[in-house]
Amino acid sequence: MTPIAITMGDPCGIGPEITLKACADPRRTAPVVVVGDVDVLARADRIAGTRLTIRPVTSVDQATFAPGTVDVLTGNGLPPDLPWGTLDARAGAASFEYVRRGIRLALTDEVRALVTAPINKEALRLSGVAYPGHTEILADLSGTTDYAMMMATDELRVVLVTVHESLRTAIDAITTARELDIIRLTHRTLQRGGLPAPRIAVAALNPHAGENGLFGREDLDIIAPAVRAARSEGIDASGPWPADTVFMRARAGAFDAVVAQYHDQGLIPVKYLGLEHGVNITIGLPFVRTSVDHGTAFDIAGLGTADHTSLLTALRHADRLSAQAPHRP
Repeated sequence: MTPIAITMGDPCGIGPEITLKACADPRRTAPVVVVGDVDVLARADRIAGTRLTIRPVTSVDQATFAPGTVDVLTGNGLPPDLPWGTLDARAGAASFEYVRRGIRLALTDEVRALVTAPINKEALRLSGVAYPGHTEILADLSGTTDYAMMMATDELRVVLVTVHESLRTAIDAITTARELDIIRLTHRTLQRGGLPAPRIAVAALNPHAGENGLFGREDLDIIAPAVRAARSEGIDASGPWPADTVFMRARAGAFDAVVAQYHDQGLIPVKYLGLEHGVNITIGLPFVRTSVDHGTAFDIAGLGTADHTSLLTALRHADRLSAQAPHRP
């Protein structure tokens, strides 16, 4: 029985709490192992009221998956006085190590998918980790160059051309080659997910898709050629469509996915549908990886009130995707 690994995220955030709540939820069906800190999880168990047995193991094959028990692959112990809801370099370093170990487990097929609870980018930076987020860590440590972030709900799928960079630099990073790579990757991912002929809409960068150059030429000169090239390869891609309506059309069933040009263009419509229903899927990796659609929520960390629905949704997607294409999405 090959499990799914959950990395518990930043120890000072809500990650430990929602990890245990997801493990305790009767709707969870897949076997899991947690990569994290036993003492932090024990504290989280007390505040969450999950009443689970936190069982440290040194390898996946030691896991028992017994009811009422969470098998934890633990790293170096954290200080017992590490406070909830604070930025801490020690927490940033620990969260990075959990992800690094999870990647190794996935690459060696010891787990069939990786689900990540939220990390904190500032805590990573305080610890000396230079990566801006999960996506970049996963790609670099797995040796992946062709990858992208997909945000998905049951109603909408969105893939980003650019991710964690300023709007000014994101615009400069949008090239015809990059655009075409993302369309191709989206097409392959949806096919592997069970859609033989996915319909991909490409969102425009400028208002009204640039109004034929009146509001900027990027849509004409950069994005449209990529769409034409994709279509010449047999991909059902269309656009660039005005971004203020394309997501609504996709949600209504006109498209199977939307390629968005920058972070907020794509994430606002997904998150508006409800953080608890969204899941972050890194496509292009040599293993299945999903994540929650929210951050560390330091303001409610340690209170026992965090909602674990997004993590449960991420587990459900990881279970389905890894069952369809074991180990290699």
